[in-house]
Amino acid sequence: MKPNFSLRLRVFNLNCWGIPYLSKHRAGRMERLGDLLNLESFDLALLEEVWSEQDFQYLRQKLSLTYPAAHYFRSGIIGSGLCVFSKHPIQEITQHVYTLNGYPYMIHHGDWFCGKAVGLLVLHINGLVLNAYVTHLHAEYSREKDIYLAHRVAQAWELAQFIHHTSKKADVVLLCGDLNMHPKDLGCCLLKEWTGLHDAYLETQDYKGSEEGCTMVPKNCYVSQQDLGPFPCGIRIDYVLYKVVSGFCISCKSLQTTTGCDPHSSTPLSDHEALMATLYVRHSPPQQNPTPTQGPAERLPLISLLKEAWTELGIGIAQARWWATFAGYMIGMGLLVLILLSVLAAGEVASEVAVLLWTPSVGLILGAGAVYLFHMQEAKGLCRAQAELHHVLGRAKKTQELGPEPEVAELLGQQAENRVEQ
Repeated sequence: MKPNFSLRLRVFNLNCWGIPYLSKHRAGRMERLGDLLNLESFDLALLEEVWSEQDFQYLRQKLSLTYPAAHYFRSGIIGSGLCVFSKHPIQEITQHVYTLNGYPYMIHHGDWFCGKAVGLLVLHINGLVLNAYVTHLHAEYSREKDIYLAHRVAQAWELAQFIHHTSKKADVVLLCGDLNMHPKDLGCCLLKEWTGLHDAYLETQDYKGSEEGCTMVPKNCYVSQQDLGPFPCGIRIDYVLYKVVSGFCISCKSLQTTTGCDPHSSTPLSDHEALMATLYVRHSPPQQNPTPTQGPAERLPLISLLKEAWTELGIGIAQARWWATFAGYMIGMGLLVLILLSVLAAGEVASEVAVLLWTPSVGLILGAGAVYLFHMQEAKGLCRAQAELHHVLGRAKKTQELGPEPEVAELLGQQAENRVEQ
């Protein structure tokens, strides 16, 4: 690879809001999306909420000349909704479905049925190895009473770990998607601190788009005030994040978003705004004085985030166990009622009433049993994430007290090293 090597990457990301039978003007919006992608000819287009595989096949056919490589990530009952289109050949593809995805009995939310996941594709571009990730985390339906906060924190940690363990051979790491988290939310901060990823909106040299980079704005006719909650001016929950390994530097030359209205159409592309980023990757000259390993002061933000995440998962575990215990009591009550009904049915007194109440009692036991099993599984998933956090937190504290171990120093020093190279 030449010393003056430079690579330009143009990236497109959009949550398409493509729910069959429910999303307004879906077919027309997909058609206009295909026209835009063909016109702009990005290197990569990463999409979320393409819930219909027919929509993916339509886009694949429409974009086949401009984007020869494409993939649809399948998971859950409905599907992950994730898909990618690439001008460059895809060398490897894999995906990881998040352990926790909400609650199956919250049918009106539907996240559990989707099987939220992260998709990974590996590209080789001019000798560079690019790991591109696309994801969609659990939605936040209420800012004040967020019953899914522990799930989303667990997903953010799981995503960070997946990126960390699968990107060791990559030169460039790119993450796009709808994180359903504000920039200063716990899960978002933990993800960026642990992986060392940079936020294109904060790093770009030239930004054009909605105010403060918001990706859900009141100007969008598909967005209601209820969607924005206590943020009437808009929210930023969709991201383009990136980093490079040692020996390279990366910069975001420009970032552009749509602004809630399409000058060529009466309706926007989606209820979310699209992100269009131009990244430049170059060789980084060898450093005369390598960056020292992060000291105790620099490690404090990560340690604080790990503690906060550990606490939040602990709250989620306590709630999951409470529901499992409650369901256990309901199972016991149902069994007692069944025994009583069996005694009554065996005798002549109230036998007909006992037979009529038999079916509801069995239904109660089966329903409570399903709730018990689900919340026990939820508790174990949260415990697993908490145990990983506890292990990392313990090693980080030990490193802070005794000096850096090689591996821990590498993990904790990633972000500082990448910033210096940039």
